[in-house]
Amino acid sequence: MLNKFGFILINPQLGENIGSCARALKNFGFSNLNIVSPRDPWPNTKARMTSVGAYNIIKSAKIYNNVEDAVKKFDLIFATTARKRDVNKKHISIINFIKLLSKYKKSNIGIMFGPEASGLSNHDLSLSNFIIQIPTSSMLTSLNLSHAVIVICYEIYRSLNLSKFRKEKVLSKLASKSSIKNLIKFLEKILDSKKFFKPPEKKKSMILNINNIFGRFELSEKEIRILFSIFSSINKKDRP
Repeated sequence: MLNKFGFILINPQLGENIGSCARALKNFGFSNLNIVSPRDPWPNTKARMTSVGAYNIIKSAKIYNNVEDAVKKFDLIFATTARKRDVNKKHISIINFIKLLSKYKKSNIGIMFGPEASGLSNHDLSLSNFIIQIPTSSMLTSLNLSHAVIVICYEIYRSLNLSKFRKEKVLSKLASKSSIKNLIKFLEKILDSKKFFKPPEKKKSMILNINNIFGRFELSEKEIRILFSIFSSINKKDRP
């Protein structure tokens, strides 16, 4: 499913950015990298160095001389931009981009990214079906090429793997209320022996606060045993 998506870098200027883009693809399980007229000679040493564990994607990247050849194998082309462009194309949000992916599940989808300095040209945009706007702060709207790529990779990956994002780690066995109560009683006994509760009339409210502290935690039985051991150890060391 993930490899139905192709990522198209138009006239990238820096090998370092290409390498970082390859790494972003591999982070989220993609591998289809297409490059149109990179500024520097190809293969590129800097791209290899910054790709880290994604050098296989750099090696298998397809290089094109023009945008038309790069996009023709795809059924649907999305162009990316951080700002609204004055072209007769439908601009869509990231959310609507994800919705469209559900609609075109069987399509080969290409996503275009422009050069670092200028972004996609109007000619590039004319070859797309939709323009995705990546929302950014008005303080700085332009994104680094690899950052734009990783945002899109993440959004696609998240839409296809929702169960991973909904799953929360559950402790193997939460401590019973009885275990927590026993721990607090044990702690109270130690604190009494250290004359911690001063003045004595405030002991009730202080115990209430201790109860509230432990009540906020989701302690496991193992953690309760560890705390018992810690408190016991401290108490033994302080004995004459």
